[in-house]
Amino acid sequence: MQSGATALFGRASLLAAVEARLAAGGGVALHGPEGIGKTALLDAVAATAAVRGELVVRLRPAPAERRLPYAGVADLVAQLPDDALAALPPAHRAALAVLRHGTAPRAGAPALARRLVLPGLLAHCARSRCVLLVVDDVQWLDAESAELIGFAMRRRPGPRVRVVAAQRFPDEAGRYRAARLCPAPVADLLVPPLDADALTALLEARGLPCRTASRLHGASGGNPFLALELGAAVAPGPAWRPAALPEPARALLRRRIDALPPAVAGTLLVAALATEPTLTVLVRAGHEDADRDLRAAAAAGVVEVDGEAVRFTPPALAAVLSEDAGAARRAGVHDALANAALDETDGVRHRALRSGRPDADVARDLVAAAERALGRGDGRTAAELYLLAADRCPRSLATERFDWLVTAAVTAATAGAPALAGRAAEAVLATTDAPARHRVTARLVLIDLAGQALADMGEMFAAALNEAGDDVALVAPVRLRQTWAAMLAGDPGTAATCAVESAAAALRAGDLGTEAMALSALAQVQRIRGESRWTQTLARALALPAPQAPGWLHMGPRYLAARFAMMDDRLDEARAELLTLLAVAERDRAGEALVEVLRSLSEVATRAGRCRDALRYAHRAVAAAQQAGLSPGPTWYTAAVAELTGGSLATAAGYARRGVRASEQEGDSLYLRRNLHALGQAELRAGETRAGVAALRRLRDLQGGTTDPMIVRWHGDLAGGLAALGEHAEAAETLAEARSAARRLGVAQGVNGYLDRATAVVLSESGHADSAVQLSAAAARYFAELHQPIEQAHALLVQGGAERRRRRYAAARVAIDAALAIFIAADARPWTEQTERALARTEGTSAQPADFGLTSTEARIAGLVRDGASNREIASRLYLSVKTVEATLTRVYRKLGVRSRTQLSSRLPAPDPAVTRVFPDSVTVIDA
Repeated sequence: MQSGATALFGRASLLAAVEARLAAGGGVALHGPEGIGKTALLDAVAATAAVRGELVVRLRPAPAERRLPYAGVADLVAQLPDDALAALPPAHRAALAVLRHGTAPRAGAPALARRLVLPGLLAHCARSRCVLLVVDDVQWLDAESAELIGFAMRRRPGPRVRVVAAQRFPDEAGRYRAARLCPAPVADLLVPPLDADALTALLEARGLPCRTASRLHGASGGNPFLALELGAAVAPGPAWRPAALPEPARALLRRRIDALPPAVAGTLLVAALATEPTLTVLVRAGHEDADRDLRAAAAAGVVEVDGEAVRFTPPALAAVLSEDAGAARRAGVHDALANAALDETDGVRHRALRSGRPDADVARDLVAAAERALGRGDGRTAAELYLLAADRCPRSLATERFDWLVTAAVTAATAGAPALAGRAAEAVLATTDAPARHRVTARLVLIDLAGQALADMGEMFAAALNEAGDDVALVAPVRLRQTWAAMLAGDPGTAATCAVESAAAALRAGDLGTEAMALSALAQVQRIRGESRWTQTLARALALPAPQAPGWLHMGPRYLAARFAMMDDRLDEARAELLTLLAVAERDRAGEALVEVLRSLSEVATRAGRCRDALRYAHRAVAAAQQAGLSPGPTWYTAAVAELTGGSLATAAGYARRGVRASEQEGDSLYLRRNLHALGQAELRAGETRAGVAALRRLRDLQGGTTDPMIVRWHGDLAGGLAALGEHAEAAETLAEARSAARRLGVAQGVNGYLDRATAVVLSESGHADSAVQLSAAAARYFAELHQPIEQAHALLVQGGAERRRRRYAAARVAIDAALAIFIAADARPWTEQTERALARTEGTSAQPADFGLTSTEARIAGLVRDGASNREIASRLYLSVKTVEATLTRVYRKLGVRSRTQLSSRLPAPDPAVTRVFPDSVTVIDA
């Protein structure tokens, strides 16, 4: 990792703990495996201390210096100022000269002088400034230097001498020397793996695509160095294809294995090759001390033991153990595991793995075992066994081999094993003699593995259609996926055409599941395009049998109907149906259906004012998507929406920005627009009005025409932001466009509350506070009837701002107090904080520009005039034209009853610094 605090990701709490301990005096001992980020933490601590003006002494011993006596002390002394060395007594200077030659004086007075050199030097330095000793890789520090440093710290050098030391692994006695190098009191802290979000942020900062960065957390076990090495080895290609383990990463893992006793490493090799490693399996395979060995391995951080189950951390450790063992030793272990297997399927697998030679009997045994695994619902094992059967298949069984490969690909894809699915599908396409139906099926598997990144699958689609020919049973699923690709690309016309062709082909083929999904997609496209016939199309889809596989649940009509119920504010209906679907989605091994249902439940909870539920569902969806290796853009959007309501605006903006990047990288226009909406909302509510408007304008430009304003409700947010910037005409045009689309779709009633509230914001900003109060009050009543407390309180907040502009402060406080009570009851923390600020402004005793009936834009311009800015300077600062500034200033003169800039300056009070800090010029469109 890079040096400096800016390179740290996910270490804020740990860094704060280190700084707190050092501020109190004493020392900090850090420990953790190689590559976990100890050096980055030390760099950050040292950089912070140097900024404070402290004397920072760094020791970075190397393995070769471990046997060089006093090498560490020599390095330490060389970094101390000359005046400290000159102040030493003659006996100490003589002892120091001997130490610098790497030899120690004999016993007696010279030996005592040697031990007192370092305490004297540090005490002298501490008189002028604080001293921080930073020791990295303590395990390589020579024993003589460690003994002298430890002696100096036991002499209690005082609170102005502190130490932070880091150690990779314990010594032969199982102890960490780092703590013995620190003055008391000592904080012994473990540097843990990075969580998924922090590691993804680190890898994105190094230029890795979002989806790749997200899935590397599991592969690296949260180890930053290992993740960076794995990320550097990722070649352009399918997201499911595992990257080769780079040699530096392999060497790191090998060093961790080599540090273990041979008996422990032997037990771990059996665990690495076992189908499902457990303590019982290891004991039955001949390792009777497995419990002891696993405890030692867990203490070294190479495995985690949860009851009986054993899991490598990171998983790549198992691969290194297996590869380094050699074929002969692996065969012996597989033989022992086959004999120890309680399950017949597991025994067949291990017997097959003893040798890679083709064998018809072994292949057929594997297929039989795969069918048994499939019968009990273990798709991952079945897929692996089908693929293993294909690998052991002799030339005489070539036809069967293609059947097994295709079955392996399809089974693995639905079982959430993308690497197995991709390998099997590519094996089908690698030969030219595979039947067309098998080749098309293999291509469909690879298309499905692409997730949201369907923009790069043009050649795959063309080849699949060419191979499908006139076979409607093959054409239907290909056209269905082309529908999804066009929707993601923001091409509703092509999506509608493909959906119609898919539904027609599926009807002719008798494929009712594909027909239902095609009609569902068509209904979605029709609604997006503003076509009222979407209701009839969805009804046709609902009349067909829904897809039975849990993995296709989110593409079916029932899920779409629940989504539309949510969009149309029928929240109880949507929640009831989604909870029913969740029970089915929980069985989705691939994870995509589960993620989609969790996302929708989070969005329903957000609108219903259940903020804690919204955050819980959103974070479950993010974790499930990361575990399944799915595209992160959709789940980051959902997390941003949940954070906007119940979390924090900063976190919401972070999720939204990452969602924008992920969607851009994968060509996902659909979720690019949604993440831009979340980002715009976060920026507006944080007071970054111009940035928020820029994000929402970009969303509008990506729409490519009029769409249903109930799906992504950006019109009101953009209009409010535009009005805050003084762009009243564009704001009104935006709202008029949304109302027109709503009437055409027949959803005008549903959208009225949102657009009325937004219109109230625009009217208030335009100086029509009376009309704004009426509209926002009506919107609040409308949302109360819908049982949407967050939207109701938002409308009350707008009403309070409009009342304040009318200088009716008591009425403003009543509305804002009501909003605050609702937000607190819903645990809507960002809204609560925003409302408390609005209430503070209303209850403030000092007059502000808005107290004279000015809009936020007028108030900003008036304040800048009061401060002596020219019209041109104001235009430059607020990104307005000079003409707009002049027109606005004319309205300000009229409202305040003044005729000149001098009269204006005397009419307005001086700015309150406290208010200026809390309420900057870039006000929000909510609590203005």
